[in-house]
Order: sequence, then structure tokens, then C-alpha cells
Amino acid sequence: METVTGGQLVADGLTKRGVKYVFTLSGGHITPIYQYLENSHVTLFDTRHEQAAVFMAEAWGKLTRTPGVAMVTAGPGFTNSLTGIASAFFSNTPLVLIAGCVGLDHREKLDLQDMPQAPVIGPMVKKALVCHKVERVPEFMDIAFRTASSGRPGPVYLEFPVDVLNAQANPSSVKEMKTDVTSHPADLAKAEQMIDMIQQAEKPIVIAGTGVWQSGAEKELIEFIENTGIPVYTSLSGRGTIPDTHPLCFEGALAIRPGSGFSAYMQTDLVVLLGTRICLYYMFGDIFNRQAKVIQVDIQPEEIGRNRTVDLPVVSDVGALLRRCNTVVREKKLNEMLTSRFAPWISTLETAHEQGKAMSVNDWKSDAVPIHPMRLAREINEFMNREDDIVVTDGGDTATWMGMTRTIRKPGHYLDYGIFGSLAVGIPYANAAKLIYPEKRVCLITGDGSVGFNFMEFETALRRKLPIVVVICNDLGWGMIRHSQEIRMGHSVREGTHIGRVDYHRMVEALGGKGILVEQPAEIRPALEAAFASGITTCINVMTDQAPISPASIALANVGAYMA
Repeated sequence: METVTGGQLVADGLTKRGVKYVFTLSGGHITPIYQYLENSHVTLFDTRHEQAAVFMAEAWGKLTRTPGVAMVTAGPGFTNSLTGIASAFFSNTPLVLIAGCVGLDHREKLDLQDMPQAPVIGPMVKKALVCHKVERVPEFMDIAFRTASSGRPGPVYLEFPVDVLNAQANPSSVKEMKTDVTSHPADLAKAEQMIDMIQQAEKPIVIAGTGVWQSGAEKELIEFIENTGIPVYTSLSGRGTIPDTHPLCFEGALAIRPGSGFSAYMQTDLVVLLGTRICLYYMFGDIFNRQAKVIQVDIQPEEIGRNRTVDLPVVSDVGALLRRCNTVVREKKLNEMLTSRFAPWISTLETAHEQGKAMSVNDWKSDAVPIHPMRLAREINEFMNREDDIVVTDGGDTATWMGMTRTIRKPGHYLDYGIFGSLAVGIPYANAAKLIYPEKRVCLITGDGSVGFNFMEFETALRRKLPIVVVICNDLGWGMIRHSQEIRMGHSVREGTHIGRVDYHRMVEALGGKGILVEQPAEIRPALEAAFASGITTCINVMTDQAPISPASIALANVGAYMA
């Protein structure tokens, strides 16, 4: 009699969904899946640590807006994956984590790597699923992928006991299931109210967040901004949905970025939040003018109103709502009236933008030795000047310096860890970006502390022939914590903040890559040129000044619960 195993059904489910890569590290509990993915259309992309596998899946989800897939073995393999899952949950990234676990018949017998996994990961995912019956594998696969990508995206956990993967079933008893939910619900009536509130405003601003990117609303956003003349700031995966170079875009929404953001937030009388949450980035809503009205658009009702009263809550897909808003503006012929009305406000922000930028020019142009980290960030920004270039950031202060500097011209081409703030994402993110876009230049800038977490992913990049360029901003330690302690206590605790000089570039050379040491500002650009010309994975170890304190370090010592 013909039979099919649980492992075969999982492999078939991945193949039928068109999954190209499964990011993974092998283990006995998932071998029954491996054996059916071998020589299939699904590539097993093996990393050196489960955390890196999940970070790669997270980057896949962020860049492609489709679920990234990671697969880990039981017990330690599972626990190693948790940081990446928590990061994906915070960033609302579609991801499916498949995990093996001890067989149902061996639970509570002290079998190898036995632990209760689903209760541990439950609070970190949209849904935690455990399939106990081989015939139901396709059904659970369908639930996992539908849940990860529908509504507000996020990670889903899917667990298979190893004896379920090895169990056999009659194919006639297996029910095939596959539904793709691609609906974009919109509250059309609220579009009229939104336009009415905009007509009453004098100094409105728009903040475009991850929801704009995930709803595919880049075109609608640009049309909305151009037809209304409202200034726009972008946040997280919303960066680049309207280019920083657009005359109505005032770049990143973080107030610490040099420019007009802080000034705009203090003066605005209407804040339009499109798919972005009221979080630490906006001082939990307190950074905005207290008298300002707030419109918040989000696909998830529970999110609206967090930390600040919202005057017009709109539960809606951002793209669908903007399409309706654009129609209303056209039908009522409001374009000229609105753009003229907000022109003086734009002029005010342009002046503030120039003044804000001017305060950082000396750092960006610094010729000091050791190298100022803002000079390093500027050199990378100017070198990575093609529309399709991809820049990835990791680290505390290092990610801050780059975030304050990067000019983003295209969405889905800048990656950082977002609000969860997990160091160690850098090399896995960069490897995923190069895997997705082999024809594009990918540059990671990371701190010397953060690069250590997943350093062996250099070996993964070399083994899988991913010629990424990694620039280490080497300030000899954990800069953000060192500086925040100095602000808080007058000194830093050496243990835990000081690393010292490490020749990371030579370590990469030992792995078979290219290594370059940079100690002078004038050496940065030639090093970048040589790295990309080499066509192999390269580490540029840049010795930078320990002294400069980033605005994020200052915030870590003075904001909210971190305040002494």
C-alpha cells in the first residue's frame, strides 16, 4: 500500500508554496524533513547558529514581504532561535518557524532535548501550533502560512514531534489545504473624515511606517503627499517608501536624526500616522505637540491609541485607504488649495532641516584620528549611492550614526533591528539581502561588539559565495552602554563595556575572505572600492574614536525608565 510520512508532507507543503529557501541548522529531530527536501526545489540554507537562521528568515520577510522560513531542531536548537523570533514579532515580520521536538511517546521520560517548547514561544508569536497527527500536517502548514502573512504580519511557530514526522499515512486520508489571504480591507468612510481634518489643519505631518511597505502602498503614498502638499517622515520598513530625495520628504522620523523632525513634532497641529506605532521612537506620543490632533491608521484595532489619545482611529489597510483619499482629493479638486495652504509650513521645515543638518557637518567632514564614526557613516553613505544599493546596520551607537546619515532612495533597501534592538542581526541580514539580490551591492556597518555574536556567519557567507562587505566601526567596546554609564555615573564600568583591540580583518582572512585595516579617514573610500572589486566576502576593520557620544546613548541615560 502506498504511504506518505509526516516529514514528506512538510517538505511537500513547502514546495507547493514556492518556498525557495529554508534557513536552518540540522538536528536529529528534523532529519525526517531534511531527507525529503534534499534534491527538491527548496534549498536548505545552513547557518552556523540557529539564531542566524532565524535572523535570515526575518530579513527575508522584511525584504520580500512574504514569509521567511526557518527550521530548527529540538531543545537547544529551539532555544537558540528565540531572540530572532522575538525580533520578528516586534517588527511585525512574516515568518514561519518549523521546529522538531521529542516524540509524543517519549515525553516526560528524560529523552534527548525534551522540553515544553510551545508554551515558551507562545507569547512571542501570532500563533503557536503543535501537530499531533500525520494526516493533519497540510492543514497545520496552511494555518501557519495564512496566519504569518495575513492582517498584521508576524512570526508563527509550527512544531512537529519527531514520531509524527516519521509516522506513515495513507495518502487518501490526507486532506490538502492551501489558502492565500491577500485581501486589503479599508474603512472608506474614514477617508472623507481624514481629508476634512487635513483641510482644517495648518501644520500637518505624515509619518509613514512599516504598514505602508507591507501593504505595498508606495505609489499611493507619493500621490497622496504630492496631491496634498503635506510633509512626510518615514520610519522603520517605511524608510524609502517615498525617497529621502523627494522635495516633500524630510527623511527619517526619528527626532535624533539631523534635520527638521523635532521641530516639526513640536509645532504640528495634525499628526497622521500611517502604519506606524506610537512607541519609544516618539517618546510614547509625548514628543508631539500636546494640542495636535492625531489620526492613526493601522490594520490592527488594538494598536490604535497606544500611549496617546487618537482623534480619528482608522482600522484599515494603508494602501486601500490612501487610494480612497487620493480619489476624494481629486473629486473635490482640493489639490491646489491644500498645496498652497501648506506651502508656508513646508518653507518653515526646509529652514529647520538645513539648520538641523548644519549641526552635524563638522562630524561628517571630520579628519580626526582616530576616525570620527560620523565620518565613517558619511563615507559609506556617499559610496553606496546607487538606487539599488543595500545598507545593513547593526550595533548600538554604530547603528545610530548610520541611521542619522543614510540617504534612502528605495524601499526595502535598508535594514536595521528596529525597536527590539537586538544586536547580532548584521551578518545574517546582509547574507539574506545578498542571497535575494545577488546583483546588488550589500554593505553592512556594525559595531565591534555586535559583530562578535554571529561572527562565524562570515564563514557562511564565504561557503555560500555571498560577497558581502562588512565594515566594523571599531571603538574598542560596547560604546552605547559605556557612554550611557558615563552620563549616569560619571564613569563606565570597564567590565562589560571594554573589549580592546581585536584584528577582526585578520580573522576573516583566516577564514578565506579579504581583510582590510583602516586607521585614517582618507583610507575609507579606497578600502570600500577594493572590497567590492574583490568579489569575495570582505571585512574592513575601521579604528574609530571612542569619545563621540550618540544621541541614542544620551537617551539611554535620560529617557523614561532608564533615567537615574
